[in-house]
Amino acid sequence: MDVFALPTVDALLRRALDEDLGAGDITTRLTVPPERRGHADIVAKAPAVIAGLPLVRRIVALTPAQVAVVEHVVDGTRVAPGTALATLAGAAHTLLVIERLSLNLLQHLSGIATLTAEFVEAVAGTACRIVDTRKTLPGLRVLQKYAVRAGGGRNHRLRLDDGILIKNNHITAAGGVGAAVRAARAGAPHGVKVEVECSTHAEVDEALAAGAEIIMLDNMTLEQMRIAVQRIGGRAIVEASGGITLANVRAVAETGVDIISIGALTHSAPAVDIHMRLRLA
Repeated sequence: MDVFALPTVDALLRRALDEDLGAGDITTRLTVPPERRGHADIVAKAPAVIAGLPLVRRIVALTPAQVAVVEHVVDGTRVAPGTALATLAGAAHTLLVIERLSLNLLQHLSGIATLTAEFVEAVAGTACRIVDTRKTLPGLRVLQKYAVRAGGGRNHRLRLDDGILIKNNHITAAGGVGAAVRAARAGAPHGVKVEVECSTHAEVDEALAAGAEIIMLDNMTLEQMRIAVQRIGGRAIVEASGGITLANVRAVAETGVDIISIGALTHSAPAVDIHMRLRLA
């Protein structure tokens, strides 16, 4: 799926442009002659894995001016400080108007891709996969999850209708792990696996007895995870979640879990330092 071609992405970019532009860019209108043309270089100022570069072309397409965009790298590329990512050429007015939105998205999405790549590298050599969560910014989920993929990670469900994930509040409302899993299995669409969150070994046993196909070990210690993996014995896919950091992710992977889900990939990734430098044509 080409996320950049989605109508929802163009709608998001239009809203973002309107939010930033308001009634017009007063500073540019007063200081830059309307006939002035230039080149704008987008450059990484820090090491990064790039994500979101095609958005610059989409943003340009939503403006009335003709601006040429040449991308020098592709998303997923690891770059060093000083690497030119893209060059834009056209009316200086337009280049200045789109600067902040383009950089905001590039910095944010590249931050997600960079952090994801660090987690993926930390578990290299194990069979464990790094995945994201639904802890995303409203309206940006499809782009944030794209950035996770650019960093070498995988996506958990995109929306609530993408899969069955029984969490602690569902368990409380349903009357227990077993009751929740049995009810979900009874009504699950064909081919949809039932996943349930477990915080104790007793809940793991109950989930297995009820036929859960994926078991999420929630905030367990390393020793608790090792024991849970042994108890499950390959009868279900095992996911670890909660309290995962770069310092402990390797140890978590080595407990034998199949998947590690990390909300921080999307909700806490630091932005990458990327800037735009204008040159007159």
